Amino acid sequence: MKKMIHALNANPLVSDYKINLSAKESYECFYVKGKLETVRRTDICDKVVTVYVDHDGFKGDSQFFVYPSTTEEELCDLIQKAVQKASLLNNRMYSLPENETGDYAVESNFSDYTLPQLAGQIADAVFAANTVENANLNSVEIFVNRRTDTVCNSRGIHKTQVRYDAMVEAIPTYNGETESVELYQQYNFSSFCSETVKQEIAEKLRDVTARATAVKPDFPLECKVILNKQELAMLFGSISHDLHFSTVYSHAGLFHKGDDIQLSPTGDKITITMAGALPGNIRSACFDGDGMALKTTRIVEDGKAIAYYGDNRFGQYLEEIPTGNLRCMQVETGSACPKCLTQAPYLEVLSMSGLQVDFYNDYIGGEIRLAYYCDGEKITPVTGISITGSLKQVLSSIRLSCNSAVFDGYCGPDKAILQDMKIF
Repeated sequence: MKKMIHALNANPLVSDYKINLSAKESYECFYVKGKLETVRRTDICDKVVTVYVDHDGFKGDSQFFVYPSTTEEELCDLIQKAVQKASLLNNRMYSLPENETGDYAVESNFSDYTLPQLAGQIADAVFAANTVENANLNSVEIFVNRRTDTVCNSRGIHKTQVRYDAMVEAIPTYNGETESVELYQQYNFSSFCSETVKQEIAEKLRDVTARATAVKPDFPLECKVILNKQELAMLFGSISHDLHFSTVYSHAGLFHKGDDIQLSPTGDKITITMAGALPGNIRSACFDGDGMALKTTRIVEDGKAIAYYGDNRFGQYLEEIPTGNLRCMQVETGSACPKCLTQAPYLEVLSMSGLQVDFYNDYIGGEIRLAYYCDGEKITPVTGISITGSLKQVLSSIRLSCNSAVFDGYCGPDKAILQDMKIF
């Protein structure tokens, strides 16, 4: 760090600079058919330098990586090349964050364990779920990470934060009489609860069993559609993306402050808050890549866009107060109780090729790989169908569950009821 700062200060053409250090300690376990085959430990650190050059009323920037093998002579050469590139970029002027220092830690119970201890307990929870008949975990990979991020700039920013996350990759497999079926499961979390991990894996083992017997319906389906947390994260993420400073500035989104996200809502009204950190959320942080402290901001309230959010640069361009690059999304739960969700008929989506959300063309839909159809008498696993609908109508009548769940950067209703969807 000292050598990089000295070299940057020595170049008279460097107007400002930023140094990002991203260190990661990981403990990784690889299982095949329940047997631990490989254990690997890694300790890496990525070093990225951003050089800013003020010229002709503009502010250009350019980045480069620094490696352990980089010599002082090579570092000076990299800085000079970055200066030349930055001099060609005509970005509007803006100022960097200033004069904040400190050491921070994102709250997580991972800190109560060593990395090997935590990996072992996660493995115990994963394999405790392996109780479904004719189904097993063909392979399991467990990654436990301790990340240390440091940001230093020429304006007095020098911050460090520690945060944790874990990932379980599993291949649940169903072994039938004539063929086997496999699914891929990736589960990310930053707060450890053995029962929650067990439930997640058990759910995927049940899903792979259902996938083996799933059929394409030979009759039309006309019923409500139930989405789960993964698809809801994509739906609400599309709304939050439109209200990011950079999207608004580049005119790439549809919504602006004061716009109605929901037109004449008849279902639950949507409220979305962007935050720096949420319990169990793998995107939680104390500051962003610029070193800016993160300010929780409600962007949608009762179905209406009320604020923007985003990083330092584009906030200044829009003459808004920067909130920092908030990556955690909190969606308020709704009125749909478990009884409402199980009232037949319904189609509960378990896996899609990807939910497609298009506000410009008023479209929501996608291909369903696995779902449960309930006609009131029995529940049938189905596949080979698609759903489509008017996004405006869906958002107007959507009902959100009263129970919450966490999925990557999303925290909100674990399910939602969609009306007026066509199933074919």
